[in-house]
Amino acid sequence: MSIEVKETLRYMVESHLRFIYSDEDISALATRLLHIMELDENIDKQGECQSAWSERDIIAITYGDSIREPDSAPLATLDKFLRSQLADVISGVHILPFFPYSSDDGFSVIDYTQVNDGLGGWEHIESIAKDFDLMADLVINHCSSRSRWFDNFKQLKDPGKEFFITVPPDTNVSEVVRPRTSPLLRETETLEGKKYVWATFSHDQVDLNFANIDVLCEMVKIIKLYLDRGTKIFRLDAVAFLWKELGTPCINHPKTHEVVRLLRTLIEFRASDSVIITETNLPNLENLSYFGNANEAHAIYNFSLPPLVLDAMVRGNSQYLKQWQMSMPPAQLGTFYLNFLASHDGIGLRPAEGILPEEEIDVLANTMQSFGARISWRAVEGGRNKPYEINITWFDAMQGTTSGPDKWQLERFICSHAIMVALEGIPAIYIHSFVGTKNYYEGVEFSNQNRAINRYRWDYDDLLQRLSSEDDAHAKIFERMKHLLELRIHQPAFNPNATQFTLHLGDEIFGFWRQSIERDQSIFCINNITDETIEIPLSSINLIIMDKWTDLVSGTEFDVLHEKLVLHPYQFVWLTNKVYS
Repeated sequence: MSIEVKETLRYMVESHLRFIYSDEDISALATRLLHIMELDENIDKQGECQSAWSERDIIAITYGDSIREPDSAPLATLDKFLRSQLADVISGVHILPFFPYSSDDGFSVIDYTQVNDGLGGWEHIESIAKDFDLMADLVINHCSSRSRWFDNFKQLKDPGKEFFITVPPDTNVSEVVRPRTSPLLRETETLEGKKYVWATFSHDQVDLNFANIDVLCEMVKIIKLYLDRGTKIFRLDAVAFLWKELGTPCINHPKTHEVVRLLRTLIEFRASDSVIITETNLPNLENLSYFGNANEAHAIYNFSLPPLVLDAMVRGNSQYLKQWQMSMPPAQLGTFYLNFLASHDGIGLRPAEGILPEEEIDVLANTMQSFGARISWRAVEGGRNKPYEINITWFDAMQGTTSGPDKWQLERFICSHAIMVALEGIPAIYIHSFVGTKNYYEGVEFSNQNRAINRYRWDYDDLLQRLSSEDDAHAKIFERMKHLLELRIHQPAFNPNATQFTLHLGDEIFGFWRQSIERDQSIFCINNITDETIEIPLSSINLIIMDKWTDLVSGTEFDVLHEKLVLHPYQFVWLTNKVYS
């Protein structure tokens, strides 16, 4: 690392720290962090993200044990499944928290430095990271109440005795924004008597005190470890809640944003092709704020997309989805949207606030309940509860419309994914959406957790047998999902930062135009989101008449001047002037 780069790095780190920790010895703290990341050594890194993502980037989301087989470490089984079934259509994999944990299916971490021995070991993680871009969770806001840090807190020992936030039990915390209904403060016995510890999510998930510089340094040590083990993409879990200041909502605090910028600086100078993704399940404008000025998160989850696509598909009306899409800013170069429909959690409703009217949110929740969904709630001002999340598999969410179940579940399911896969950004697909897993009610009953409805564990041999049978519904879904991705990865117009414009073809259609960065390829993505057949004159879509237009999905060529586009229920086309294969 040249002297100029070292000076630039130190200046940037000290600037971040001065904003966050104005009362600390900034020079000493910067030296400490640079030493932890080994950035005080002669490492030839320039500290600039290479923005190397392309239309070939697609991420699979999975737990380490979503697919299991007897006498095999689940991570080894996952590795085998990814290589044999998905390697030709995905570039990366998000393995949900694979550490020892005490609750919340991994998000209550006991030890950040170890792999859960029920899943495998670091050698399995490193094996997957050799051939796939590995996304790992940095569960940054909180840790398990069974962690060594919290045990030390209760025993007044280091590290840990000042790692957590305590306030008197009569403290007014009414302004604090909560995603849960449990009491904020956790009564805890310590050697100094009872203390009341801040716990945003659950009493097993105790919030870390980032006002203590030792907490920051411990988290940076963990980041360094993950980089060394092959992590390329860091998912900052629940990061919006990180900085606490009484008298404020304790969400999206300016110092939280600065911590993200600091971590980005440290990570980029250590590994310039690494990426930070913020997990901020919040109203749309708050979520967008984590891009900063292209100097904060490289990517944000497109959290408004799932509830708005769901609303469009079950109502057969793209009104709100289209209005939202037109309002979304293009991601600046060096950033991208991470698009998804289903995840290990449910379909969040907060990101739809201010976009969907409350009555539409209620209709959506009630419709999903009729399809077998569970609803998770959050506390709001006045002691009321509001629906926070719909817990259902995406396949079962596509059972029908507001009128009830119908025969179009498979077509509706694929159409919804065609929308997501084609939009500006990088698509992320949950393992259960690849194969159309249905609601897992036994998991809900066993765990007493609504989110377990979408966390089924497949037997490896059973799954492969199903996927190899042409008549099996899971095989049909799997092949159609893979076909979508096979088409996407060859088209420059699907680059995550390629141009996008919304089309106006009526509320029964959701359409948009993508154009490659080089401007040589256009793709018009036109989706019938109803159970009716719709005809559209091709002359109304503004296709250049001198070009030959082909539907990538079916291979059909069209006469722009004289033909109509006939779309059957939930049919979609990707009309392009240039086919890449």
